[in-house]
Amino acid sequence: QVQLVESGGGVVQAGGSLRLSCAGSGRTFSSSTMGWFRQAPGKERDFIAGISWSGGSTNYADSVKGRFTISRDNNKNTLYLQMNSLKPEDTAVYYCATDHRPLLGPLNVDGMDYWGKGTLVTVSS
Repeated sequence: QVQLVESGGGVVQAGGSLRLSCAGSGRTFSSSTMGWFRQAPGKERDFIAGISWSGGSTNYADSVKGRFTISRDNNKNTLYLQMNSLKPEDTAVYYCATDHRPLLGPLNVDGMDYWGKGTLVTVSS
């Protein structure tokens, strides 16, 4: 079993940056595809970014492409999301999640195996 804990959320002005972290425990973390998702108030949880187990492959939702960067450090069992040029519409709870399958494209919320509890990001205008 994998346990995930997100951190790094907070309040930032539009145009600013934040880096989220997701600390994982469990021996399967380093062999799992990982993803970041977000859920704004009253909306569904959406895919943001995915990364293969090795870190060699990534993909992004169009809404964040060019602004967000996903990365991982398997030695530290940690997943990251660097968020730049933040916009008020990026305000949401951000979640990390694992998938035992290879990264073949955008990740599906329903297909993920384990989830963290989320960290809130608020972008003020």
